[in-house]
Amino acid sequence: MAVVELTKSNFTEIVGRPGTVLVDFWASWCGPCRMFAPVFEQAALRHADITFGKVNTETETDLARTFGISSIPTLMVVRDGVVVYAQPGALPAAALEELITQVGELNMEQVRATSRPHR
Repeated sequence: MAVVELTKSNFTEIVGRPGTVLVDFWASWCGPCRMFAPVFEQAALRHADITFGKVNTETETDLARTFGISSIPTLMVVRDGVVVYAQPGALPAAALEELITQVGELNMEQVRATSRPHR
């Protein structure tokens, strides 16, 4: 599946869907972002059942601010509308695959029961 450009106008609709969404917060001037981009894109091709989206922090400053993005690249994973992972840093391909596997194995009922509501 192709990587989707996430913007302020489509973010909530795409990330709020059932299933898993991986979000890459990036910028064109960021060297580690450029190194992570092919890893992210290859994973998107391997996992057609997952939505992969990119947020350009230069043009989508409101989204970056909303999620407290202070370091890029930052990878955020949302499953069934719940943020289950958010960490800065470019992951190597094997680590990204392991993360995708772990997110797929999560018991979302248990995650919802133990997560605190955002205030």
